[in-house]
Amino acid sequence: MDLIEELRWRGMFHDMMPGTDEHLTAAKPITGYIGFDPTAPSLHIGNLATIMLLVHLQRAGHRPMALVGGATGMIGDPSGKSAERNLLDEEALRRNQAGIRAQLEKFLVFDDSPTGALVVNNYDWFKEFGFLGFLREVGKHLTVNYMMAKDSVKRRISGDENSGADGLSYTEFSYQLLQGYDFVHLFRTYGCTLQMGASDQWGNITTGTELIRRMGGELAEGVQQPAKAYALTGQLITKADGTKYGKSETGTVWLDGSLTSPYQFYQFFLNAADADVPRLIRVFTLLTKEEIGALEAEHAEAPHKRTLQKALAEQVTTRVHGAGAYEAALAASQVLFGGGELSSLDEATLLDVFAGVPRVEVPRADLAEMNVISLLSEATGGVIFPSKGEARKMMQAGGVSLNREKANPEQLATDITPLLGQYIVAQKGKKNYFLLKLV
Repeated sequence: MDLIEELRWRGMFHDMMPGTDEHLTAAKPITGYIGFDPTAPSLHIGNLATIMLLVHLQRAGHRPMALVGGATGMIGDPSGKSAERNLLDEEALRRNQAGIRAQLEKFLVFDDSPTGALVVNNYDWFKEFGFLGFLREVGKHLTVNYMMAKDSVKRRISGDENSGADGLSYTEFSYQLLQGYDFVHLFRTYGCTLQMGASDQWGNITTGTELIRRMGGELAEGVQQPAKAYALTGQLITKADGTKYGKSETGTVWLDGSLTSPYQFYQFFLNAADADVPRLIRVFTLLTKEEIGALEAEHAEAPHKRTLQKALAEQVTTRVHGAGAYEAALAASQVLFGGGELSSLDEATLLDVFAGVPRVEVPRADLAEMNVISLLSEATGGVIFPSKGEARKMMQAGGVSLNREKANPEQLATDITPLLGQYIVAQKGKKNYFLLKLV
């Protein structure tokens, strides 16, 4: 199966320039690149689909290149946006670039082979490019009419009140020229003949192919003359209802574990809707058509077991955070459903698991003077039980647990062994959890 066939059955293909398919099959390895925005310290779920384009390019026997936009990241791409972004300084961008490189290494093979992945930074060739020189060498090759015809520019420059657009600065207007020149530089320097990206990047990508056609120019020493340049775009990943994919209730889902914990990351995929998961498992994993077909058949027989969601969450969490983090996230997930030990969780994971439950601080010194009835009513300000009588009644019925042990009305508060020396998980009925912290 060639690259285009692979992308089509996975639902990842959107469009390509004529001749791209033939170019990919006739010349191996070709070099293809995708640009990544370094204005955040981490890539996010929305970037995963484009990362997977590079993964499949490499698996098809070609060389993937990731361009980290250190220069263009200082400006901002107007595509899909209604306002100009805040600009970062070079030091912040360099830190972000280092984090992005480390994340890409989890997906791509970086070695000295003809298909070994590369990371380049467009700041390296733009930093010495003067404004007048850029206008003379690059700007003269494209008309303003050509640039304004791009959809991303037209939406912003119209200032349409209904779109939320606030106009387009000259800085952002120049973005497509800069991105177009990136392709020229990579074409000349590395013999790169393909640019890929999400479907909303089509205008910027084809600006690059047009600049290559018009500019020509000298190649770097040792680079063979490529015939021409090509473009290929993948589908934007959206939910079944058409909304953008990649946000959780708490915001963007990042690939950096310090921004989105492995547990939260795992839960995000585990909670994917049945309508969305068949597409997501094709895009975000490398499972084969046969493997996915078998999982779908199993899922159809018992949807409540969430077979597809579990496979998706395992595959992506393991790839991004490692097998150990996946196992820890799985154990943490099982805790809420009675299948895991609370004592097995570290503090960060414990707080993640119970992130949405009410939390109450209780002075440690007060425990010596009370039983569990007082602890769960008076000492917690009525958050768990409004009265001692209600607490006693539910305990007698076996409906209260403390750190997964059934609470006894006669039990002393000091008899409870706190988790990690300071936490008590109180469970009221089947679904109501509370987290007590001893201070």
